[in-house]
Amino acid sequence: MGGDHAPEEIIAGAVDAIREHDIRLVLVGQASRIRRELDRYGIVGKIPIVHADEALDMGEGALASWRKPRSSIAIACHLIKQGRASALVSAGSTAGVVATSRLRLKGQQGVMRPAIAVTLPTRPRPTILLDAGATTDVKPEGLVQFAALGTAYAQILLGLDRPSVGLLSIGAEPGKGNKQTKRAHELLAGGSHGIEFAGNVEGHDLLTGRVDVVVADGFTGNIALKTMEGTIRTAFAEVRDAMTSTPAGRMGALLQRRRLHDLRDRLDPDTYGGGVLLGLNGTVVIAHGASHARAITSACELAHRLAAGRIVERIREQVALTRTSRFGRWTHGDRDGAEKPADKPAENAARALEARSSGKGPAGDTVPDRKEPPTAP
Repeated sequence: MGGDHAPEEIIAGAVDAIREHDIRLVLVGQASRIRRELDRYGIVGKIPIVHADEALDMGEGALASWRKPRSSIAIACHLIKQGRASALVSAGSTAGVVATSRLRLKGQQGVMRPAIAVTLPTRPRPTILLDAGATTDVKPEGLVQFAALGTAYAQILLGLDRPSVGLLSIGAEPGKGNKQTKRAHELLAGGSHGIEFAGNVEGHDLLTGRVDVVVADGFTGNIALKTMEGTIRTAFAEVRDAMTSTPAGRMGALLQRRRLHDLRDRLDPDTYGGGVLLGLNGTVVIAHGASHARAITSACELAHRLAAGRIVERIREQVALTRTSRFGRWTHGDRDGAEKPADKPAENAARALEARSSGKGPAGDTVPDRKEPPTAP
């Protein structure tokens, strides 16, 4: 139900995801409106629907997670906790989705703060940037954990065994940056934490593909991301105007039409599906608020790919590597009264793997229970 063009464009994208990629989906929201839209495609009754009385408005922030406990986001998170869904896709308010997901799904054992990972259109392969806005204030130890989250994400999305990680700073030298980044550099350069650290990277390195993963706090990362998006949009508009302002330019554009279309698709955020909220007990993909059907289809495909790649388990393993080294003191596994896992990583990992949520499902149309979580969102 979230997004500037919901629910029409959201449902159109979901239908395309089913028809083009054979992805199994559950639609969560106002059942009557969803059925009306599905009727346009002649598939009423073929896609499970779970009714939700409420929906987060695009202007609502983090407090909406408490004010609307029966929102479509909250109920979708409940389906994940029950093992009746594997991932969540939403184009709703980022603050509302992040807050509700954190409240309902909880952070993974040992993860201090979640991070939003986004894909940058670099060559020869994409680059992962995180955090893009989930956690604006983070300690140096948190930046190292972001590197662990990004490593696990890049292993699945990019298919790399040892993705390289760079720390976003104001200079390539180890001594450049504020206290936070300089300390994080020291910790990352210390080794023995399963992260292939490549040193500092600067703003002009973001689109060069110098590293596979770029780590920053949410404040810096969000500004960097939106600056790049605005720059790319402006540059592409200038190129388009230059190539259509004269007869010779239009002829050149016609000859280069295929390459221009490829460039447009590569730079279009809709191609990548959105950002992924990493570090929770479930997979959450946050599409852009202005998403149309194509972006939602891409987001569903991304969620399916991450669920099939068992991203939650990959993150658990990667974070465990940081906790079993000299960084073990960072963990907050005792927040619920449990003993600190720094000195018992094996037992802690076993407890995390055995943890399961249970409870009754939300009201509305039902989705068949499964003994094991499905691999599709």
